[in-house]
Amino acid sequence: MSRLLIKWRRSSVKTTRLFLCLVAFLSDAIAGNQADADELVHFESAPVKLSPFRIRKANEQGKTLPQPQGTPLQGYLSRPLGHGPFPAVVVLHGCEGMRLSIKDLWPKRLVSWGYVVLVVDSFTTRNIKDTCQSHLPDRVFDAYGALNFLSKQSFVDIRRVALMGFSTGATATLEGTKIEGNEQLMDHKFKAAIAYYPLCAATQGDATVPILILTGDRDNWSPADRCRKRLARLSDNSPPIELNIYKGTYHDFDAPEFKVGRRVLGHIEKYNPDAAGKSIRSVHTFLREYLSN
Repeated sequence: MSRLLIKWRRSSVKTTRLFLCLVAFLSDAIAGNQADADELVHFESAPVKLSPFRIRKANEQGKTLPQPQGTPLQGYLSRPLGHGPFPAVVVLHGCEGMRLSIKDLWPKRLVSWGYVVLVVDSFTTRNIKDTCQSHLPDRVFDAYGALNFLSKQSFVDIRRVALMGFSTGATATLEGTKIEGNEQLMDHKFKAAIAYYPLCAATQGDATVPILILTGDRDNWSPADRCRKRLARLSDNSPPIELNIYKGTYHDFDAPEFKVGRRVLGHIEKYNPDAAGKSIRSVHTFLREYLSN
């Protein structure tokens, strides 16, 4: 009986030790992953830097120019389990604002692939409801403000951050990654860019990073032909720009909330599950290629 008691006690001690180790492991995991779910964060858009000419003129006149300030913004931060550092994706919404697929579906998808995600809300702090019929703020600076914010997070590898935009957010994505654009004024740079149905401009010329453009051939809001013209003007020195055009597809084709389809300002917005699936696979491959170690 005494031998059985000793064995039971030894077994009980081992079980207790295993239990305590498990508790310690889970506590450490929880402590290191407090931002796993969407977290509302606050930061500023990148300030417009003073040009050397303005600084020189001010000095000649004995004046001191005030340092430019950014615009207060908010965003939604999501991250994978673990301490990282992880690659990341900054997301810019379209003119309708924070729709479900951008605020919820895309972040969950990107996090499952191993990326930190920061969805930039460009409208709330500016008291903007909808800009589809009005002037848009210069959101290139919002994107770089988000990049500056991520540079201060220990769980982000700032060398591996992509910019991803939808509609007008995609147009800002192309604007923010064009050669001789505002990108050259920024302290931190994006590694790659993804643009869902942007309004391309042939005059943008070369890019500063590899770009993936995804659009539909029936999208008369963001015509694919404009993107073709830009690609035709690229020099041999430009980073690659991949253009995927999906047949029979309209604007917002990746957004399940538009399954029924709708007409906005004379343009059709409609979900296309086949095109959406193909585009998601292309995004996955693109990010893995350009944000890998």
